[in-house]
Amino acid sequence: MSGDDVDSGKRRFLVAATTLVGGVGVAFAMVPFVSSMEPSAKARAAGAPVRVDFSKLEPGQMLTVEWRGKPIWLVSRTEAMLKSLRDVDSQLVDPNSEMPQQPAYITGEDRSIKPGLLVVIGICTHLGCSPTFRPDIAPVDLGPGWEGGFFCPCHGSRFDLAGRVYSHMPAPKNLVIPPYHFLSETELVIGEDPKGTA
Repeated sequence: MSGDDVDSGKRRFLVAATTLVGGVGVAFAMVPFVSSMEPSAKARAAGAPVRVDFSKLEPGQMLTVEWRGKPIWLVSRTEAMLKSLRDVDSQLVDPNSEMPQQPAYITGEDRSIKPGLLVVIGICTHLGCSPTFRPDIAPVDLGPGWEGGFFCPCHGSRFDLAGRVYSHMPAPKNLVIPPYHFLSETELVIGEDPKGTA
C-alpha cells in the first residue's frame, strides 16, 4: 500500500478522537489530585457557619446546636425571664457587658439581637466546663435568690439568663456570644455577622 492510498479524512478523525479521549482521561485523572488539596468536608464544617431553624423552640426552652465543636445554646426567653435580667444587675461582675465577650453589635443587658432569643456559647469562662440550664426560680440547691440562668457544676460559677456571670464566682467573665444573624423570624446563621462576614 502506497502513501497515496492513505485516507487523510480517517486519519484526522482518529487523531482528533484519540486527542479528545486522552484529554478527558487526563482531566479525570487530575480530579483526585486537585480534590486532595482542598480541605475535607469535616474541616470545612468545623469552621463553617451553621444554619439553625428554631421554629419549634417553645418559650422558656433551650435548644443546643454545635458550631466549631462548641455547644451553642438558643434560649427562648419569656417576659418574666427578661425582667429577671434587670433584677440581678447589681449582683453581676459585668452587667453592661463591657468586656469584649460578644460582637460589637450585641448591646444591652439582654446581650442579643432580639431580646426574646439568647444565642450563647455554652462553655464556662473559668476552665471550659459546660454549665447546665437552670430556668427554675429559687430551687433548693441554688437558693432563694436564684432567678434562673446557667450553673456550672464543675466549680460552681453562676450566670444569669443573658450569660452574665455573678460576682465572687470562679468564672471571671460572661459567657461568650458568637457572631450570628437572622435569616427569618425562625431561622438564623451562627458564625456570620449580619453583613455576612465570619
